[in-house]
Amino acid sequence: MSAPLEHGSRDARVDVVVVGAGFAGLSAAERLTGQGRSVLVVEARDRVGGRSFSGEVAGVKVDLGATWVSRRHTAIRDLAHRMGCTTTYQFAQGRNVLWLAGRRRTYSGTIPKVSPATLVDMARMQAALNKLVATVDVSAPWETPGAGRLDAVSFGEWLDRKNALPGTRALMTIVSKVQWGCTPGDVSLLHVLRYIRAAGGLDHMLDVEDGANEYRFVETTQEIAERLAEHLGDRVRLATPVRRITQDGNGVTVHTDSGEIHAGYAIVTAAPAHRATIAFEPALPERAEGLTRTWRMGVLSKAFVAYDKPFWRADGCSGEAVTDTGTVFITFDVSPAPAGPGVLMTFCDPRVFDGFGPETRRDLVVRQLVDLYGPQASTPIDYLDHRWGAEPFAPGGPHPVAGPHATVSYARALTEPHGRIHWAGTETAGEWAGTMNGAVLTGQRTAEAVAALLSRDVREGAPR
Repeated sequence: MSAPLEHGSRDARVDVVVVGAGFAGLSAAERLTGQGRSVLVVEARDRVGGRSFSGEVAGVKVDLGATWVSRRHTAIRDLAHRMGCTTTYQFAQGRNVLWLAGRRRTYSGTIPKVSPATLVDMARMQAALNKLVATVDVSAPWETPGAGRLDAVSFGEWLDRKNALPGTRALMTIVSKVQWGCTPGDVSLLHVLRYIRAAGGLDHMLDVEDGANEYRFVETTQEIAERLAEHLGDRVRLATPVRRITQDGNGVTVHTDSGEIHAGYAIVTAAPAHRATIAFEPALPERAEGLTRTWRMGVLSKAFVAYDKPFWRADGCSGEAVTDTGTVFITFDVSPAPAGPGVLMTFCDPRVFDGFGPETRRDLVVRQLVDLYGPQASTPIDYLDHRWGAEPFAPGGPHPVAGPHATVSYARALTEPHGRIHWAGTETAGEWAGTMNGAVLTGQRTAEAVAALLSRDVREGAPR
């Protein structure tokens, strides 16, 4: 039988306590409540959504964090549909802009039209990556053939060993910044291969048309989480950071500043590095502790610049640009309509962005947009940015940066339960790890596993 929440007190007794109100945590709670289990979700932030977070620029709602989905991301798309949220195509018509080695040029398609030598070299690197990606065990990367060798070098070292040309290296650095919030030298080759395999391959990971960046949500991705939280009602508690989780053979106790929550099981959805903010009694085993130390979060920032209309479209530009210099390294057109306002989403390198004040950050971005799109970019009507590395709680993103040796040594702890504590979150997914789709799937799968344990406990007459 499900235990009711204890009203009139911040203490509670439930079947399952879920830590984190991102897509994994909310999806786990929805699945468990649908099976008649009592659940309480506790979230340290004063909002739901995790790395999905909305803002507004020139009256347009925009995604400060997670943004795109593929047609193959059926779990998050199904959830969005049930929540009444709608998709729109990512605008990609026209020529893209490339600023490389101080020169501006335009191109069509995913791969920039660089020098013939660099094009050949890029094809060589992509073929070599695809060959390695095909060998990866996405659910158990440490079981990949040659895992120790692949994990012993950084992505950057591998590019060096392959004698990648400077243009190839510059483009791969942009990919690394966007996907992991780091440079190629910071992340292990095996980690890169696993995420590429999980994303459906390098082409699917990078492409707009038929790729992972094909659709955005009109209402923003955080709105999906907010509507799901509304369905869950008072089962979700915000501004409730978890300080400690204790457990014994009968259950778990989650200790917060405002009370204790007693449950049969806990599902923790924090990213690996953020698990370290919680004290566990008994302590986590060494491999799980090592995971929190070595799978640090990457860092990425975004800025949005709004204009009266998307003027770049009249010039035949798509609003998509990549550049190897300055603060901005990639841009996308996220305008709501051809008539305007025109909105450019820019990804910014935190190393040359986060340390400045708001006005300087704005000036850095706008000046670079002038280089990319011409003098009309100098007169925006609005501006907004968000620095994920400066978040007061659970900073960083978009994904963990697992350096050399960290995957083979510690990745098993992504999903290994710690007694009655189970783990969910996009990092714990096999296929679709690193996506909102992966987060939803892990929440649902972990909920099913915990529900089965609750049923077993009832059959065996385990004390509660």
